[in-house]
Amino acid sequence: MRFLLYLVLLVPCLSQAMPVADMVVVHKSTYSLSLLKNGKVLKRFWIALGPAPYGPKLEEGDQRTPEGRYYLDYKKPDSAFYKAIHISYPSAADMARAKAKGIANPGGRIMIHGQRNGFNPRVQPSNWTNGCIALLNADMDQLWQSVRPGTPIVIYP
Repeated sequence: MRFLLYLVLLVPCLSQAMPVADMVVVHKSTYSLSLLKNGKVLKRFWIALGPAPYGPKLEEGDQRTPEGRYYLDYKKPDSAFYKAIHISYPSAADMARAKAKGIANPGGRIMIHGQRNGFNPRVQPSNWTNGCIALLNADMDQLWQSVRPGTPIVIYP
């Protein structure tokens, strides 16, 4: 009897799992991250960026989030933040743009991540990262389950 009760309670949870997204789209201007599947939005999240959110990332330390087409290349469960997914910045085009401007280091280690470990997971200011994309921890859990390494991400101004 106990086993049947467990199954009855478990089945609705399993059926509500998020489908796997085939694209992530970020709009910096509206502070939103959307998960897409076959061109349809599955879920949209509010995000936080760095203190200089406007314009493309040019160099290490500019506290900007890159703009362009990248992919999510690996997941990092043991981050200084509540989970992290690495974005494949800088691209060859980013490197060439930096070099043309005389910039030696266009930066790197751009992630989508949750809250800093030890902070309130339900509160998030708007512009607190160093150029990464931050979500609330509960939202990060949904994103984590819905994307795989290799998923494309497009970041718009």
